[in-house]
Amino acid sequence: MFSTHHLDIPPLASAGGTVQLPGSKSISNRVLLLAALSVGHTDIVDLLDSDDTQVMLAALAQLGCRLEHQPDGVLRVHGLGGQLAVREAPLFLGNAGTAMRPLTAALALLASVHGGAFELSGIARMHERPIGDLVDALRQLGCPIECLGTEGYPPLKLGNGVPHRLTLDQPIQVRGDVSSQFLTALLLALPLVAQQQPIVIDVVGELISRPYIEITLNLLEKFGVRVQRDGWQRFTIPAGSRYASPGRIPVEGDASSASYFIALGAIAPSSPDADGITIEGVGLASIQGDIRFVEAARLMGAQITGDANTLRVRRGAWPLKAIDLDCNHIPDAAMTLAVMALYADGTTTLHNIASWRVKETDRIAAMATECRKLGATVEEGTDFIRITPPTSWRAASIHTYDDHRVAMCFSLAAFNPAGLPVRIEDPKCVGKTFPDYFETLFSVCHTETACIPVICVDGPTASGKGTLSAEVATRLGYHLLDSGALYRLVGLAAERAGCSTAEADLREPIHAQRLGALAAGLQVRFIGQHILLDGDDVTDAVRTEAAGMAASRVSAVPEVRAALLALQHGFRQLPGLVADGRDMGTVIFPEAPLKVYLTASAGQRAERRHKQLISKGIAANIDDLSADLERRDLQDSTRAHAPLKPAADALLLDNSQLNVEQSVQQVLSWWQGKTVFSGN
Repeated sequence: MFSTHHLDIPPLASAGGTVQLPGSKSISNRVLLLAALSVGHTDIVDLLDSDDTQVMLAALAQLGCRLEHQPDGVLRVHGLGGQLAVREAPLFLGNAGTAMRPLTAALALLASVHGGAFELSGIARMHERPIGDLVDALRQLGCPIECLGTEGYPPLKLGNGVPHRLTLDQPIQVRGDVSSQFLTALLLALPLVAQQQPIVIDVVGELISRPYIEITLNLLEKFGVRVQRDGWQRFTIPAGSRYASPGRIPVEGDASSASYFIALGAIAPSSPDADGITIEGVGLASIQGDIRFVEAARLMGAQITGDANTLRVRRGAWPLKAIDLDCNHIPDAAMTLAVMALYADGTTTLHNIASWRVKETDRIAAMATECRKLGATVEEGTDFIRITPPTSWRAASIHTYDDHRVAMCFSLAAFNPAGLPVRIEDPKCVGKTFPDYFETLFSVCHTETACIPVICVDGPTASGKGTLSAEVATRLGYHLLDSGALYRLVGLAAERAGCSTAEADLREPIHAQRLGALAAGLQVRFIGQHILLDGDDVTDAVRTEAAGMAASRVSAVPEVRAALLALQHGFRQLPGLVADGRDMGTVIFPEAPLKVYLTASAGQRAERRHKQLISKGIAANIDDLSADLERRDLQDSTRAHAPLKPAADALLLDNSQLNVEQSVQQVLSWWQGKTVFSGN
């Protein structure tokens, strides 16, 4: 997951390949709660691992529910059988509505029956999301509930530590026009107290987001409770209801998350090596209402086929067709249509979306604001948004409002015809439902190599370029190429193969060719600060002084340099690259928009290396280190092939008197000035 301050997505040109969806958030949290309330243990397969499910898991653990992670990745939940193992607890539920609403209902009822007391709270935004209609319904039953801040909003206190008699013989009324989660919460909780008599729920007003209620009813039946439905206005929970584990239950891939890749297939030309986008984990037979996003995407021109567990999408009509659509049946996925509308042949209107106002943020206002940044003309109302595509696209820094769906939707704006990058602020907010979203997106998207930005950091030995480059790459979310490590890896691989790296041997043509062939076959990966060679972590092995000296020797061998050239170019991948070495800006990436030549005096570099070695318990003499650095500088600067020198357009950074953070900030400042977002 990208945890950077922002993520700059270069202009994208095509897409193709297969994506595996994470589990559905709506199904995951419902199944977790049902499993916890049931008799027996439940094995949950393909559970979503995200912020919202982690919140639910933490709450269930606090409530005494035993959770076991099986070796095959299955989660085993040992049900509480509708009892309270813990009678008092403060539960923090973040911004997870799929945890706050159902737990409110279940714990309010259990606290009333068994004499418990629970406090439920979340982040500031959760305390702005209304829950009054659910609280009113529970109070009708006799549940003592106190709003600890503003009436009708969390935080809440459920129960007061003593049992209360519940009134269950009259229909419970709950509004359906604000959030379907209120009705879902009651449907999930009321079977706990329906042993002696049926319980009736009457929905007041139009029920929005009906497909989510269908998910709830479907899952209730899997856990042994069949609710009777009279249209969408009355629901009856039968007497004698009792949750029982189904034993093993899989979680479908998330249909809402599928919407971004359906849209991707509809927007992007197919890559030469793949015919559109294949989505695995959810299909046309999904129990999730958001699968009907397929219908909306087809209306806009997408070509979509599929089966029970797979969807295949490719671009059809282009530009996309503008639509006028009632989106009550796809409230979450409909946000993706707003970004698809930017590529349409006219004005698109999405209406019956009032529930957007009470989600993680006011989504109507958010989508309107961010679409306007891109150049679109937008009209918004209490329950609609109307979008006319830009006549002139603008580069935009998208504010995400701590809302995962805003971040994922606007990543698709990188396919704009103006070829402009898009900045996504706070990309880690996707962790709520799809932590690996951007990695998954980049795995199937392609662009011209020249559009993938590269920052080059060159400099002499021990100048600190490796530390600086790694930190800059981390701050930007870019890939890292430690070219010095590649040459060190050649030396290590040579040692493992019994191939000498002595200077005299390297001058022998046959020996040089053998070493070049060895370099060409390197299987190397950089994972964070770790370096893997043939699957082995060799991070420490390539950081020794001996490995460094061997690297300087083999880097002068033309056959090695030629073999590593293609390998180094291969590190230039979305969303960008920070490349550190001695010739990144002069030879490997001469067209890089930012080239930094990092240096420090030989004495200063010797002092740093001395401290580094001493801290590792390695004996070292500073005079010897200084002499060795001067010798290596001379060798690097006078070699026949790619001698060490600043690129003509490199920016000089002498870090003799700077700490790492100051150096990092200088490079980031230079880079910001090179982007189209320099005014942000």
